[in-house]
Amino acid sequence: MYQNWRISSFNGALLACYFIPAWTITSFKIMISPIHGLYERANVSMALFFSDYMQIGTMSTVRFAWLLALGKLTVVAFFAVFLLFTTRASIRKTGGCDEALAIALGIGSVISFLSMIMAYKVGETAAMKLHVTELLLLLGTAILMAMEPPLLRVAPEAAKAAPERAGNAGVYSFSRPIS
Repeated sequence: MYQNWRISSFNGALLACYFIPAWTITSFKIMISPIHGLYERANVSMALFFSDYMQIGTMSTVRFAWLLALGKLTVVAFFAVFLLFTTRASIRKTGGCDEALAIALGIGSVISFLSMIMAYKVGETAAMKLHVTELLLLLGTAILMAMEPPLLRVAPEAAKAAPERAGNAGVYSFSRPIS
């Protein structure tokens, strides 16, 4: 069982356990009350940046808040699909869950990076620490996915023939015998 779990898949599952509840709660707070939800700690840097630097009106702020909630819920949905795929061993063994994780990491990294930059611009250190931590978590998993070698996929015919070749492996290890 432990042979078909990659480190990046396990790390992605741990990330999903953090991001699904955290970003779902902040997204639903934005859906219930867009302006109040935008000024929560997780989103305050974006709210202050757009009100101070962009000087947008109330309706534009509400539209931006809904767009932010939609982006975060998209990341949550891809993490949920990834967790669903990792529960099936056949999908996990073939690497079918990696695409959902990669999309979640990509969109989540962009949102966290932009939030970090906006928090730096407005001087919100607590929000900046939160977004830097989230960004480092996402980028760390992306680096693991990029650097980790793929799983060895053994065909069923090769798995049956493997014991037969194991007995002859010591005799002709590097060359083919000539008849």
